[in-house]
Amino acid sequence: MLREWRIVRRLSQLDLALQADISARHLSYVETGKAQPSRDMIARLSDTLEVPLRQRNALLVAGGFAPVYPETGLDAPKLAQMRYAVEAMLAQQEPYPAFLLNKHWDVLMANEAAKKLNRFMLGGRDSKHGNMLRQIFDPDDLRPAFANWEELAGNLLRHLQNEAAAAPADGKAQALLDEMLAYPGVPRHWRHRTPDSAPAPVLTTSFDRHGEQLGFFSTITTFGTPRDVTLAELHIESCFPADARTAAFCRRLR
Repeated sequence: MLREWRIVRRLSQLDLALQADISARHLSYVETGKAQPSRDMIARLSDTLEVPLRQRNALLVAGGFAPVYPETGLDAPKLAQMRYAVEAMLAQQEPYPAFLLNKHWDVLMANEAAKKLNRFMLGGRDSKHGNMLRQIFDPDDLRPAFANWEELAGNLLRHLQNEAAAAPADGKAQALLDEMLAYPGVPRHWRHRTPDSAPAPVLTTSFDRHGEQLGFFSTITTFGTPRDVTLAELHIESCFPADARTAAFCRRLR
């Protein structure tokens, strides 16, 4: 597992040893199983490799230690304050859409503007999927409403490819990537990820539906220095109108 993370981060054993301030020989022994790392050593290597909390727990278990980062349900009393904060941020975004998503793009919460916009695009019905990627890639869902679907879908797919490559043990991310690539009309060349294929820093989502041409751009909010697996894997996507016509439409929709 350690070797996989080192390869993902494009570090040699010597590079990692220098950055973690340990000997290259000891690191080699840890990777080959000749030496048993301490809990502190696993924590130091995880910090150096910027391993996500869920995978840090997996490294600890593989090393013979108990996991240290809890995974708390969002509806648990322990996260009541964080849930309140999320609800406040979603409400503050009105009349523009906002969503709470997990690392696999499941929509956990959405404000009223997001729900109304989706129903407008779908002719009054709700989306058949609770996952944003499935909504965008499925021809029977929101996909026909996007005026720039190929640009949007290609950008999101690069995000997903990078996430799957950065977490080799995340089978769910890889399965989701395979599912998106299997949808009809997905270009074959999208299957090949190049190391330098970075998603666009700012992308406008364009809709053309029921005589309305709308444009949005998004910002992403994450939780800083989380100590819980659930919080570490959440982010809020807030959509803003790209032009005055879209802003006026959102006000009318409210």
